[in-house]
Amino acid sequence: MNSTYEGGCHCGAVRFRVTTNQKQAYNCNCSICAKKGFLHLIVPPEAFSLLWGTEALTEYTFNTGTAKHLFCRICGIHSFYRPRSHPDKYSVNLRCLDDNAIEKFSIVPFDGRNWEKNVGALHSNLERNQ
Repeated sequence: MNSTYEGGCHCGAVRFRVTTNQKQAYNCNCSICAKKGFLHLIVPPEAFSLLWGTEALTEYTFNTGTAKHLFCRICGIHSFYRPRSHPDKYSVNLRCLDDNAIEKFSIVPFDGRNWEKNVGALHSNLERNQ
């Protein structure tokens, strides 16, 4: 059964809505995710709606440039982005969902420090759980 959540950045300049039946999110230990504290809820574009704040978003890329890391230029919060592992989807930061939605999800570790070795397992796990 699908659940709909809303969330956004700290200052409220960016707001979004996501609908999913997933009950898992991923805790990646790569250099950027570990520093940001990002918990990944990966959803297809049709399950994600940016309600407002396009003009407040700034993009950061590094390494291969595939991932499009978006953050609020006002408060600096990384609410969602286009991940390298699934560039056709959105990764929503579970920590940015309203009303303690994080409590409704189990958190699965992902060894992003060894990304190339582990990304296949991430794809398989996500396909099973969507």
